[in-house]
Amino acid sequence: MQLENFDYVLPDELIAQYPARSRDDSRLMRLDRQSKTISTGAFLEIVDSFVPGDLLILNDTRVRSARLLGKKDSGGQVELLLLRRMPGEPEDWRCLGRSSRPLRPGTLIDFAEGLSAEILPGGVDQERIVRFCRVENFEALIERIGHLPLPPYIRRADQQTDRERYQTVFAQNLGAVAAPTAGLHFTQSLLQQLRLKGVQIETLTLHVGIGTFLPVRVENVHDHRMHSEAYQVPESTATAVNRAKQEGRRVVALGTTAARTLETATDEQGALVPGAGESEIFIFPGYKFKTVNGLVTNFHLPKSTLLMLVSALAGREFILEAYQRAIAERFRFFSYGDCMLIL
Repeated sequence: MQLENFDYVLPDELIAQYPARSRDDSRLMRLDRQSKTISTGAFLEIVDSFVPGDLLILNDTRVRSARLLGKKDSGGQVELLLLRRMPGEPEDWRCLGRSSRPLRPGTLIDFAEGLSAEILPGGVDQERIVRFCRVENFEALIERIGHLPLPPYIRRADQQTDRERYQTVFAQNLGAVAAPTAGLHFTQSLLQQLRLKGVQIETLTLHVGIGTFLPVRVENVHDHRMHSEAYQVPESTATAVNRAKQEGRRVVALGTTAARTLETATDEQGALVPGAGESEIFIFPGYKFKTVNGLVTNFHLPKSTLLMLVSALAGREFILEAYQRAIAERFRFFSYGDCMLIL
């Protein structure tokens, strides 16, 4: 299976640069996998597609203000993107770094409010190992001086409004470098409507990593390797999912991140296993879903692993047909764009 099989042409003006006026003020495209039919409407109509007994799984990760702007001793500008803390080393982080000259071991960097850092030896590919000075509350400081790492296709600086709108209303566990964007459409009011209809809602956590931004660089899809992402499945969520499966009820993932977590944590006997782990799962056509029956998702980049995931669930040709219709009907694409429901 070749990378070019997942390509399509998207007009630049359809890439959403700002969120909709309100979270639920977006459009919805519904895909029926059995009948191969496509319908469109307002996002709020998504409630009508759920039935009592459905189980909706949310990813409650919270995006860290992980983009730090600083200066070297020489005065040169430096940008760091915090990825993950190094195990057992509270001040050491894996980061992506950008500056006019390569960031070599020993380079010192100063940030706002007295925060400083040193580049350490090590790191793989574009990553750098960075040791920050010890501060009283590192996370609180980062939230004050850092910037939200908006995706590169949003061609503007982050703004104060993004601090709210690039987080889901159910975001709890800090640690992601990208939002689970399908969840950005949901309000507490809409979630309550689903509950009143008899839809069960549970959460898990997958801290979305840098892999969501990186292009696939191999021509043969089978050769691609995913970046590892940390996840946590609560006992209550595992119990709810396993009971729903036993009773023949639908398990709907809110976003590809929730879908990847569910499929990663499902064992060979088909049971969702609670606990923490690392997900490196790569889902593309030919994959047989073990837990996920439905998916709420946004529209994804050409040649991306996320486009491959939705193609695995709904069929590549059907997905590409839906994308062409979305383009023709001027849907908004990517993180701040419109929504798709696959059932």
